[in-house]
Amino acid sequence: MKNILTILIILSVSTCVFSQNRAIPDTISTEKGELIIQPITHGTLVLSWGDQMIYIDPYGGAERFQGLEDPTLILITDIHGDHLNQKTLNALDTRRAQFVVPQAVKEKLPEEMKRRSVAIENGQTIVFEEIEILAVPMYNLPETEDSRHPKGRGNGYILSIGGKRIYVSGDTEDTPEMRNLQNIDVAFVCMNQPYTMNVDQAASTVIEFQPSVVYPFHYRGKGGLSDIASFKKKVEAAGTSTEVRLRDWYPQ
Repeated sequence: MKNILTILIILSVSTCVFSQNRAIPDTISTEKGELIIQPITHGTLVLSWGDQMIYIDPYGGAERFQGLEDPTLILITDIHGDHLNQKTLNALDTRRAQFVVPQAVKEKLPEEMKRRSVAIENGQTIVFEEIEILAVPMYNLPETEDSRHPKGRGNGYILSIGGKRIYVSGDTEDTPEMRNLQNIDVAFVCMNQPYTMNVDQAASTVIEFQPSVVYPFHYRGKGGLSDIASFKKKVEAAGTSTEVRLRDWYPQ
């Protein structure tokens, strides 16, 4: 009995320690209850709203999701391993989850997950349990045949949840489609060279489409972590009403 209690205590402590290594979750009020935003790592986050647990680009191993409820909805933006991470997907309990993905991602999923997947293209919309999901372009500039992120292969997403519009950029540069976004309440914007935008590009496009709240995420590149403090200063210096929230997406 003592051995069992010891094991339970160790497991409990280890779970608490790991959860403390995640950024503290934020809460956004919606017309139908609170939306909880949980940063996980890099381009990965979890949105909790009512009975829905939305995992976006689950990556980094199942242990990063300890203490969170299993997903009901999984969104994947692109085929690269920090977005479509099959090892993490296999380790999570995804049995009750609907997948919404680009066609290029669906083709790479195992059959069991593929059967629960809906592929949507840029410009298409799907509704899942009162959550409207719009796929939007994400791509590199200039557009070339050998682009790491060609236009049309991956999806950024705009989720309409309880009257709030949540934008997840995916891997993109400051495209015209991004600059023309409107009425975005919360935005998650990437900034890592050489794969997506640099800090100046990210700040410039955020200043243009002016989300109510923006989180810099996916900010680890070949040269290390982008200077998100500089991003915040640039956005605030523009005098817009956008609130920049800095969170640690790379806890030790």
